[in-house]
Amino acid sequence: MNKPNLYVDINVLQSVPSSNINRDDTGAPKTAYYGGVVRSRVSSQSWKRAVRMLFKDQSADAEWLAGIRTMRGPLLLANELQKQDSNLSSDEAMEQAVAVFNKAKIKLDKKTNQTKALLMLSHGQIEKLAEYVLQNSELDSKAVKEVLQGNHSLDMALFGRMVADDPSLNVDAACQVAHAISTHEIVPEYDYYTAVDDEKADDESGSAMIGTIEYDSATLYRYANVNVNELVHNLGDVDTAVKGLQLFVKDFVLSMPTGKQNSFANKTVPQYVLVTVREDTPVNLVSAFEEPVQSRHGYLQPSVKQLEKEYQDTQQFVQTPLASVVVTNKESKINTKATDVDDLVSKVTEVIETRVSDENLND
Repeated sequence: MNKPNLYVDINVLQSVPSSNINRDDTGAPKTAYYGGVVRSRVSSQSWKRAVRMLFKDQSADAEWLAGIRTMRGPLLLANELQKQDSNLSSDEAMEQAVAVFNKAKIKLDKKTNQTKALLMLSHGQIEKLAEYVLQNSELDSKAVKEVLQGNHSLDMALFGRMVADDPSLNVDAACQVAHAISTHEIVPEYDYYTAVDDEKADDESGSAMIGTIEYDSATLYRYANVNVNELVHNLGDVDTAVKGLQLFVKDFVLSMPTGKQNSFANKTVPQYVLVTVREDTPVNLVSAFEEPVQSRHGYLQPSVKQLEKEYQDTQQFVQTPLASVVVTNKESKINTKATDVDDLVSKVTEVIETRVSDENLND
């Protein structure tokens, strides 16, 4: 029997004031052309990192949440080897760690013993590799790779891992995150600032430093989806996947990249969140804003109206979602409403748990 497909769509509308949360190579806020006009843009990589940092903050008592993206994998393994066997010297531990990475066919810089590219590892993988090394005098390439193909952290299970040296170690991402864009046209603005020397003499004039910072303000449409089947596959069982999904939904909704945050104090929370559970295909509703919102009285409510119209219009092309839950303080025509984010997560979880079982998704 075929396993049922399950996809969770997360749609967020969030008003962000003057800010520069994601810069390009010139220091300007990133932008995109869409619908013939310039939009504010925040890259998917930037928002995924913000989510990963929340996972890291929450991982003190749950190391499975956050992996480690680093070039210093051999050093981490050497440290773990010494932690598990205090009789090992630093040189012996590093020699064994290098041997493990060589067996996995992951290329190292011979001078630094670092990987030549960033590599995502989980705490569980590092611990299991150390256990394997200490229990086996001869290393087997297949066994080493098996360790690296299990014990995935939540961020690795969601966002994937690419290993150019050996694609068999790749992890297919269970989550897709779109670049956030403004629902309306934006006009970039510039903040001219000066800094005065506190110790200058009374008869001195002028500033010690002058400069400009480019910024914009926007109502952003943010979107991500999760393939529940793939998340179960990556994490190994339904219960863990459901916990991971709950954390991701909440952290994606409440996270924000930290670029120039000290300069603008732009940390807002969303004003509208719509989560849908589908069996046929994920649906990004950004086409609601292909025609940019125009308003003299704020963009949020018109954006909600256009988004919900697009949600209804898509039913001509895809199946009706199993569930659609919204949390907002704006006017909404979605029938199922949650009182807050925790209630939204609870309602979505209930739908997921009634549609799956260990028997049909753990295969």
